[in-house]
Formats: sequence, structure tokens, C-alpha cells
Amino acid sequence: MKIIVDAFGGDNAPLEIIRGAADAVAAYGYEILLTGSEEIIRRVAEENSLSLDGMEIVDTQDIIRMEDHPKSILREHKDSSMAVALRLLSEGRGDAVVSAGSTGALLMGATFIVKRIKGISRPALAPIMPSDDAPFMLIDCGANADCRPEMLVQFARMGSVYMSHMFPREGGPRVGLLNVGTEDTKGGELQLATFPLLKESDLNFIGNIEARDVPAGVADVVVADGFAGNVLLKTMEGTVDMLLKNLKTALRSTLLTKLGAALVMPGLRMLKKKLSTSEYGGAVLLGVNKPVIKAHGNSKAKAFTNAIRVAAEFAASGAIDEIAAGARPTDQGEAE
Repeated sequence: MKIIVDAFGGDNAPLEIIRGAADAVAAYGYEILLTGSEEIIRRVAEENSLSLDGMEIVDTQDIIRMEDHPKSILREHKDSSMAVALRLLSEGRGDAVVSAGSTGALLMGATFIVKRIKGISRPALAPIMPSDDAPFMLIDCGANADCRPEMLVQFARMGSVYMSHMFPREGGPRVGLLNVGTEDTKGGELQLATFPLLKESDLNFIGNIEARDVPAGVADVVVADGFAGNVLLKTMEGTVDMLLKNLKTALRSTLLTKLGAALVMPGLRMLKKKLSTSEYGGAVLLGVNKPVIKAHGNSKAKAFTNAIRVAAEFAASGAIDEIAAGARPTDQGEAE
């Protein structure tokens, strides 16, 4: 299994990316193909005593930055580390791509370089998130702010296929529609139009779900338009960070709490691991012809290692073939 990694995407490039790739080679035996400046990659690896064994480097000097327009990946930055990574994937030089670079550019590049699955209207970003019960998928979380009801049904189908491969559940993944209430009559025009389509589908649709119930793990696939999904994603991430920060502060506030912290530390480590999104490696981009993983922009080595693992598992799962086989165009002109 060969995973192509954009070595210059994200806030901590290239050091944390190289560390994460080295750990993935050591832990899983994957081959890694790094895209970016070979001179810088080798220098950073040497300065930090990191092995590049099991890694190939494709040298490219350009970088697409967060402030660059997403479309520039197709023109001005067509030779950037991200664009080259996606082009190598489309040419069959690797099995999947991982990047922590610009989300907009990655979406644009994946759509027009790797290309959409025929019959899929819009690719969707779908992170795996922690819950009290089991990991769940949030789809979409920012790729498509404006959606039609049929697009949300496609998201639900793609998410169900992925989850059935990666996190099997008897009876199939439970699909919930993110809404402001659980009643059938709740929501705006989009939710009201989407609800009957999901109810009439062959999916394991459990109905509307409220944001406050999502962390409890009531659904395996949480379906939303990109705007609402992104708000939910950022709210959950911010809430977890705030809770863990305040818990840490409280446990260090007095001598007594410090003594208590020493006793409960194993449990706190387990809690932190359970709530950490870095355990799941980033968001899969569903709806394109080959596996593309968007890692968080501030990912450290551990998150990159897990993103590489997720990319390899996704590539081996057969989920993309199943999505392609069951793709049902929402708009024939748009999906072709």
C-alpha cells in the first residue's frame, strides 16, 4: 500500500508530517510518497534524526497557501505539493492522498484532477467524530454550504457505505438528519424536503436528530448541509478543547486536587484519547474516484500517522467501488 502525502500542507509542515509518515512506515509498513521540496524534506529529517526509509520524494518547489484562491490549484499552483500529490494519485502512482493544506484547494483539486464518481453531484467532506457510544460520520462538514434535498440523500448513501465497511453495525449504519427538533415537521425547506426522501429510501433512517444528541452517539451517519455540519463540527471541537483545558486547570489548582489528579490520571488519559479527533486522522472526501483524506490544518505527527492509516484502510475497503456502483444522479446534467 502506497500513500501519497502532501508534505507542505498545514500549519506544522513539513516536520510533523515527516514524523507522522515515519511513524506510519514503522507501525504499519506502508510505502510513503512525499511531495514537496526534496532539499527541505531531507534537511528537516536530518536535523531531527528522522528516518526516510520506506519513503520516496517527488520534488516540487511550489506550495498552495491558505490565502490562495482554491481554483489556483488548477492554474497558478498546478505544480504545488498538493496538486502534484493529487495528479500522482490520478495517474495510479499511489493508493490514496493525505493533505492538511487548504480545504478549498483540496476539494477543487480532488474534483477536477482525481475527478468525481460518475453520478455524484458533489463530493462531501466527512470526518469521523468521537461520541459516547461509538465513532460516527458527519457528512457534509463544509464542502457544500448550499444543498438540495437529493444531495443530502447522496451524502447519506455515501456515508452509509463507508461506515458499513469501516465500522460495521448489525442492521446497517443508523442515519440521522441534523435538525432543530426530532419531529417530522421540524426544520427549514431543505430538511422538510429531505426527510421524506430519506424515510422512503432503503437506508436505516432513524429520523431527525438534534445537535445536543449527536455526542451521545444516536446515529452512525449524521447528515447535514455543509454550513450546519461545519458549525456542529467546530462547536464539538471547541467544547472538547474547553472542557479538557478547564479540567486540567481545576486539577492543578490546589495541592489536594493535584494529589487527586495523580490518582485519576489513567482515567483522564483514556478520556482524552476517547474525545480526541486526532485518533481518526481527519475527514474523508467521499464522492471522488480515489481516496483523499483532509487532515486538520494544525495536525501533529500522531494525527498524520492516523490519517495515513485511515487512507490505507479506505483504499483497501472497496467502499469507493460500492459508492460508484450505487450512485444515483440527482441532476443528470450536473452529475455527468
